[in-house]
Amino acid sequence: MTPVSPLKSEAFEQDSSVRGANWSLALLLAINLFNYIDRYVLAAVVPSIKAEFHLTNAQMGRAGTVFLLSYMLIAPIFGLLADRVSRWLLVGVGVLLWTLASGGTGLATSYGILLFTRCFVGVGEAAYGPVAPTILSDLYPVKNRGRVLSWFYMAIPVGSALGYGLGGAFHSWRTAFFAVVPPGILLGIWSLFMKDRRRAEVSAAPVRRATFADYGVLLKTKSYVFDTLGMAAMTFAIGGIAFWMPDYINERYKAAGHPQSLAFINMMFGGITVASGLVATLAGGMLGDWFRKRHSGSYFIVSGVAMLMAFPLLLAVLHSPFPLAWVLIFLTIFCLFFNTGPTNAILANVTHPSIRATGFAINIFIIHLLGDAASPWLIGKIADRTTMNLAFTVVSFTILLGGIIWLWAAKYLGEDTERAPNRLAI
Repeated sequence: MTPVSPLKSEAFEQDSSVRGANWSLALLLAINLFNYIDRYVLAAVVPSIKAEFHLTNAQMGRAGTVFLLSYMLIAPIFGLLADRVSRWLLVGVGVLLWTLASGGTGLATSYGILLFTRCFVGVGEAAYGPVAPTILSDLYPVKNRGRVLSWFYMAIPVGSALGYGLGGAFHSWRTAFFAVVPPGILLGIWSLFMKDRRRAEVSAAPVRRATFADYGVLLKTKSYVFDTLGMAAMTFAIGGIAFWMPDYINERYKAAGHPQSLAFINMMFGGITVASGLVATLAGGMLGDWFRKRHSGSYFIVSGVAMLMAFPLLLAVLHSPFPLAWVLIFLTIFCLFFNTGPTNAILANVTHPSIRATGFAINIFIIHLLGDAASPWLIGKIADRTTMNLAFTVVSFTILLGGIIWLWAAKYLGEDTERAPNRLAI
């Protein structure tokens, strides 16, 4: 038998590793796609649900809030588990749970049952949200992480758009929730058969089971703290505005004397979201990786500049007639999605592998606690007493705040990235 040379054996192992990483990326991308389809199906059918259950704007906004409350409160628990047990097991269980709960939303016969099912959608997503990016961070090196995570988070604009489209595609709003169940179950079962491969960073410090003292390191890492605060400011604005945008556009058309069908509005808004968000998400990751060779704070810089550009564009949307407003919505969404890959790459790059899952989980908790857990309800409350335009204007100032925070934090990113592989409590 002809012996296999060490070089050929090593090359084969590398090829197998790359194939395994790419398959993991493909599966997680598909799961994330259905994750956001499920989230935005609800936003797409807000007018229909309001009419059937006779809800105010504030009550309808609470349906988004209860999902986010359960999501952010449970995520840290799964983050701790992910540092200790199979992450793919958590992903599979989470996907199956949120899929079945989403189908339950379609069966809701009262407002209370609707809220109950959205809570369990949040629990299921909490088992997936903090875990998936850590799997990819272990499979791809720092230099490519911005680009890889951009591919993963590409599912946000595409899934959001498909959610809006799915919500308007059926005569009954309930059917839209039933449609996500079969593929969700298939993806959840597939995840249960995946093998969890953990890889240490290239450093002298091995990956080990983290202690509670180790998690205190996150609060001492300036890039992590500022990244999380900026994401919270952005999430506060975007989460609330995205929840209400189809309903807002619907009312704008009626007020102008040119009413449009909800299907048309969802198709337009969904198409714009997928086109602008897809290009922006990929471009943000690639520009962040390219600029990183020239400036260690590149991920913060490209994210902060894009946010500062989004702020006046969103204000222009609120005071421009259609169809010009559609163009401004496209540009606004482009700027807002530009940060997706870079800001998540920051989280991965400044946290030690042993606490990375918990780092993402705590980030999820904070950005939703300070962000969109309250903003859908708050926008609805302000709109009930004044106008939706004023509600959007008040909330949009947090976009400006997020951009300023990220630009300020750029000076810390290089040092925090270098220290991350060895940064645990002693």
